[in-house]
Amino acid sequence: MVMNLVWPAEEHLAGYVDALRRNWSADTQRAAAAAEELARIEADPAAFLAQQIDPDGHGPPVILPDGSVVPRLPSYRLWMWDGEFCGSISLRWQPGTTALPPHCLGHIGYSVVPWKRQRGYATRALGLILPLARERGLPFVELTTDPDNIASQRVILSNGGELIEEFHKPAAHGGAAALRFRIQLP
Repeated sequence: MVMNLVWPAEEHLAGYVDALRRNWSADTQRAAAAAEELARIEADPAAFLAQQIDPDGHGPPVILPDGSVVPRLPSYRLWMWDGEFCGSISLRWQPGTTALPPHCLGHIGYSVVPWKRQRGYATRALGLILPLARERGLPFVELTTDPDNIASQRVILSNGGELIEEFHKPAAHGGAAALRFRIQLP
């Protein structure tokens, strides 16, 4: 079956919950993130689903890897779906600018569940979300990855990404070396 992006909805929530219970999380930097999301879903599934599509940035604050808390940016989180939950991809932006605050490493982040990797799903998901970025008025998007994450680099390059810099992540993200790519949007 072909993988497509779906808007988070009740009919897909059980698959998302299953992935969280299997220790997957879109937040790859904080081990507690899956448990936190499970608690939010248990407390109010409808509110959790509504917060996945947050074009005004009114959702709960974001907890960074060092535990600091920052305001949420306007964002969309879509789910990869091939008949089952496969992962998620998110788009973040600031209205009226291409700039992101220093704590936000890129416009787009994605994560495929381990049992669905190496099927081209991240590459397809990135290609499918780029039109949404253009609809938000972005002429380009930036994505970051670790220097040793060759799979993620291939995903970005396959979608027209160009390496624009090597840098060190802010202290809130651990200060490690990283690569920044840019994809121009037609």
